[in-house]
Amino acid sequence: MSESLQAVVINYRVGPKSQASKECILRFTRVSSVAEACRLIGKRVVWKKNKGNIVGEIIALHGKKGFVRAKFRKGLPGQALGSSVELG
Repeated sequence: MSESLQAVVINYRVGPKSQASKECILRFTRVSSVAEACRLIGKRVVWKKNKGNIVGEIIALHGKKGFVRAKFRKGLPGQALGSSVELG
């Protein structure tokens, strides 16, 4: 897999009464199976903004369609939902 994969931030990780703003669910554009998504665990992702970047790490799978869960160092703002992150 190339290092220039793009992913879309789908949502925060949510529970019945809480929301984890440091953990997000990502969907990579060219990853559609669990086997391909397993190879991404442990890699870094970067959400780029004007003044700086927020770095995170892919920590687990989410579901059976190739979605992954990433934990960021700082919480992502609401503007990040629907935007893209880069692998690497």
